[in-house]
Amino acid sequence: MIGKFATATALRLLILTVLLVGHGFAQAPVTGEAPATPAAPQQPATQQPSTAQSSADQEATEEESSSRRKKPKNFKSWNYNVGLGANVNSGTTKTFVRGGGPLVAGGVARNASKYLGLRADAVFADLPLRQSSLTLAQAGSASSYLFALTLGPVINIPVTKEWGGYLVFGGGYYHRWGTLSSNTTFPGSFCTPFFIWWTGCSAASIPASGSFTTSDQNHFGYDVGAGISRKMPSGVDLYAEFRLMHGSGNGTTTDVRPITLGVRW
Repeated sequence: MIGKFATATALRLLILTVLLVGHGFAQAPVTGEAPATPAAPQQPATQQPSTAQSSADQEATEEESSSRRKKPKNFKSWNYNVGLGANVNSGTTKTFVRGGGPLVAGGVARNASKYLGLRADAVFADLPLRQSSLTLAQAGSASSYLFALTLGPVINIPVTKEWGGYLVFGGGYYHRWGTLSSNTTFPGSFCTPFFIWWTGCSAASIPASGSFTTSDQNHFGYDVGAGISRKMPSGVDLYAEFRLMHGSGNGTTTDVRPITLGVRW
């Protein structure tokens, strides 16, 4: 009886062991087989800008911008000049005024290009009377001066990097004045050619009214001239200039030919 019970118990334990072992094998993964992993979602390909194409477009744009840029000016917008010289008279003025009177000149030019500009000049000149003029005026001494303002085009003519020439022409205003000293002429005296040029008297005799010992003439006219220039290493130009100035008014004229040496910058 005890033997049968022991046999039954052992059989039950064997069956339980087999079931437990079989359940364990069912739970374990198969040897050599890797567990499957879910596939990563495919990302859409992103388009990157072409570096080479961007560089080419940028270079083309820079070249186009460079071609549209203004070229640097090869001239100065403004020029200034000052000079000293002497006067060579002409016309009626030459009859009564000695040549060689000193003068000082200055000017400014506004250039539109390398070749063309607009120039304004001022000239102050001494007009010393001849001894024959003093005799006609019955004066012991005299002073006579000219102030001129001119305005007109200037045409520059480059020859080399250092040398150049230019032409000037235009209109002018000429103010001539002076004083006779120790004069013994009296009103009613004959109006000599000198007094016609000096005061503009038109009658046969000097009028009793007014002062004939002083001259104050305002004339309008023209001026033409030419010059040469030499550029120095410092950038300043040396120039030599010759002009012919003519003005008229009140039956009289003023004619001078200034010769000037100076600097321009």
